Amino acid sequence: MRYTVLGKTGLDVSRIAFGTWQLGGDWGSFDEQGAIDAIRHARELGVNFFDTAQAYGFGRSEEVLGKALRAELDRDRDSLVIATKGGINPGGERPRDAGREWLRRGVEESLRALKLDYIDLYQVHWPDPDTPAEETATALQELVDEGKIRHVGVSNYNAAQLAEFDRFRPVEALQPPYHLFRRGIEQETLPYTREHDIGVLAYSPLASGLLTGRMTADTTFEPDDWRSQASAFQGELLRRNLAVVDQLSRFGEERGMSVSQLAIAWVLAQPGVHVAIVGARSARNIENSLAAADFDLSADDLAQIDRITAEGVSIEGASPEGVA
Repeated sequence: MRYTVLGKTGLDVSRIAFGTWQLGGDWGSFDEQGAIDAIRHARELGVNFFDTAQAYGFGRSEEVLGKALRAELDRDRDSLVIATKGGINPGGERPRDAGREWLRRGVEESLRALKLDYIDLYQVHWPDPDTPAEETATALQELVDEGKIRHVGVSNYNAAQLAEFDRFRPVEALQPPYHLFRRGIEQETLPYTREHDIGVLAYSPLASGLLTGRMTADTTFEPDDWRSQASAFQGELLRRNLAVVDQLSRFGEERGMSVSQLAIAWVLAQPGVHVAIVGARSARNIENSLAAADFDLSADDLAQIDRITAEGVSIEGASPEGVA
């Protein structure tokens, strides 16, 4: 496993972070013990960076993560970097709420779910258009001053939103969606994060399964799997992008890597990207993804990948992946 310093946070983290969105119930059913085994196996293989969120199952994902890492968290807390997110209030009058009261409540609930005294990186899950950036930024700084969180980040922010937040408190990390079919952050957001030394944790490097090589035009999803409602996994858009995945798969095979490893290695090769977030629901699925951190793509490789993906359909709009 390779490691890097996550921008101005100064945190020394694995270039692959284990993501736990799939443990909140939004991806259909999963076996809890299998998930715990996957988390522990990732740790055995060198991952020290784990990302979760209060919104993933209303704390369920946080609870599973805390349970899986309990022994090491109790024995050697500083060996692990735990990131979580707040500012989402499903079912409330304001689904996105980055106000002082809700953020503070979220931090307290995350600390209880994870059974921690502090959170290494706390991120605002989505921009909240109804709360001034000054309120959000100062509320998070108060929590830093109190020792409940150590570093402040945001997720799904664009360059203008980052700049507005930075007026009141530096953004230390950004978590954006980024993969071979979703490259919008390259225009303004990544240049901004590079200029301001903001650590970038790219989520969905495998396009939520599209870039695993295991999906076909006939793939179906459980009704409670959000992909069953996403445009990226239906019709002509899916068929065209799967044709690109087939080409990428052949390209990767020639270089001794799977298409999923190729996709992750591509994300990690992009200037300004520090970490790729990868999830798994069982131990057998994690080794392939973690190995991607050890691959190096040449300039010629990257140029050829660009030529191949130019034939695909860009996935933009709602994130994740075209959910209406």
